[in-house]
Amino acid sequence: MKDEAGKWLKQAKADLRTARNSLKSKDFYASVFWSQQAVEKSLKAVIIEKIGELIKIHDLVILGRKSAIPDKLSIDCERLSKIYIDSRYGVIDNEIPAEKFGKKEADEFLKIARSILKWCEKEI
Repeated sequence: MKDEAGKWLKQAKADLRTARNSLKSKDFYASVFWSQQAVEKSLKAVIIEKIGELIKIHDLVILGRKSAIPDKLSIDCERLSKIYIDSRYGVIDNEIPAEKFGKKEADEFLKIARSILKWCEKEI
């Protein structure tokens, strides 16, 4: 594994741990945000490993395509990518992130993040 890819993967795992901790503390919006971050960084690790360069975007769909993620996980990337802005800023529909996301969403996105990170680890 390339050193840079390893660092991105290590940070992705730390972000996933933060997502789990946020879920436990009932900071659901933070759990959703950190789940997205874990996926973004793990996909970037795969891309760095495969093509040798960092792609500086946040769109999980594009990152998924570049990393050749399976179709099922690509659909999950699309779902998780859509909540990036909402979980971080929440200004789109005048609902703050702390009130927008609940346990159900946090559980769902954490599960998605775990499965994508697991796939990424196998790819590297």
